[in-house]
Amino acid sequence: MSEQDPRLGVTVTHSRYVPYGHAHYGGNLVDGAYVLGLFGDVATEVSIRTDGDEALFASYDEVVFAAPVQAGDVLEVSATVTRVGRRSRALRFEARVTCRARPDLSPSAAEVLAEPVVCATATGTVVVPQDRKVVAQERLSRSDG
Repeated sequence: MSEQDPRLGVTVTHSRYVPYGHAHYGGNLVDGAYVLGLFGDVATEVSIRTDGDEALFASYDEVVFAAPVQAGDVLEVSATVTRVGRRSRALRFEARVTCRARPDLSPSAAEVLAEPVVCATATGTVVVPQDRKVVAQERLSRSDG
């Protein structure tokens, strides 16, 4: 029986302020494509950390937009490796609103939410090009030291 691949369970999290220039709808709502772009960014870092390559985003298997994202929000976006194939990696994504603007109090007021609000989830697949694949076990074992 072989050891579990050390890339399984690797998680990377980014935090990002949503600028007002990204609001496209009434109520300062931001389109879902903004969050998908953030998923792509965090997938890139996961790929760099686990395989030494930016990899190529192949597909989303499922995307759920569960709550609105508004300009002035602070989002925390995570990607976790859930499956490791020969060249493909399955990732689970989650975006959470951690802070929100409070224009009802003043033009620049904002608050940290007591509980983050999950605004989007997804699963997807990235592919590491064959000619650029790195032995991940060596890379990860060096980072544990």
